[in-house]
Amino acid sequence: MEFRAPAAAAQQNAATIEYLTKNLDDPAAGQRRVEELIAELGNAVYTLPDWHPIWTLPPMPEGRTVNGLSEIPAYNGVDHTEMFVRGFITCPYQEDRADKIVQAVNKVPGLYARRLDEPLYSDQAYPVVVQAMSVELEADGTIKSRDALAWFVQHTVKDARNHQVAETWWSMRSYILGRPHGSRSSLIVNQHAGSHMRKILETMNESGMFGPVKEWSLDMLSQKKRDAINETLLRAAVESWNKEDGDFTFELRGETCKAAIRDTWSDNMELSIRVEIGKSDLYISGFYYPAEDRTTYTDPVGKRKLAEKFI
Repeated sequence: MEFRAPAAAAQQNAATIEYLTKNLDDPAAGQRRVEELIAELGNAVYTLPDWHPIWTLPPMPEGRTVNGLSEIPAYNGVDHTEMFVRGFITCPYQEDRADKIVQAVNKVPGLYARRLDEPLYSDQAYPVVVQAMSVELEADGTIKSRDALAWFVQHTVKDARNHQVAETWWSMRSYILGRPHGSRSSLIVNQHAGSHMRKILETMNESGMFGPVKEWSLDMLSQKKRDAINETLLRAAVESWNKEDGDFTFELRGETCKAAIRDTWSDNMELSIRVEIGKSDLYISGFYYPAEDRTTYTDPVGKRKLAEKFI
């Protein structure tokens, strides 16, 4: 489905307003305050890209990987947090925790934090606004393209010598564009910047500076094609199963497929299925319901050329 930024922004902003105001004694007043903050911080988003100053400016212990704001020392104590293009709002229940966040963030050059007088999330919470002061927005609400491209390149190359493999655009775009996103743009990155980010990443990958390319995501294929891959392999596994062995192999279209089937509830109502080709060169998993002759599954992952043999 095509990514439509205005619709995505409206949906994301509405969800954030509801989250931050639904528990308040005066949700209407809370909504007005959040709308003012959206005008200041930009659209609400689900996640920020890895190169965003909110992630990269706070100091981190050497070699430590960050999976969330709470793992960054400067943000210790964040709770009930909503992200925006220029920063975030967090609503801890302890006032001293809110004060510590403000103090810690304001020691980081380029970041600014402040307490809000009005309640958000809960009347008992103490909201804090954190923003990256260097983030400027284009007229469309995305980050200024020149800055976004520079931050992306700086972040991508800084640990190049420590990489073992190169990741494809399709595997990395959520981390490069933030979410929600389309094929090359998001509420944070417009199509101009996103297209150039993809070209830059692919050029760096082709240079070999990160090591061999690891194919994993198959998002470049349409949902219809990804569904066809799952259907083909899941049904082939069921047809090849002798109803006794849980782990077995079968041949399909010139490939040896390693399969595992389990009767989930031991009543032949639901079969749990995994199929793998090579060492994760292609991997699928899902369920088959014999009585309905129906399958459900997650998206397949692996190498595109191999996956396309099963469409």
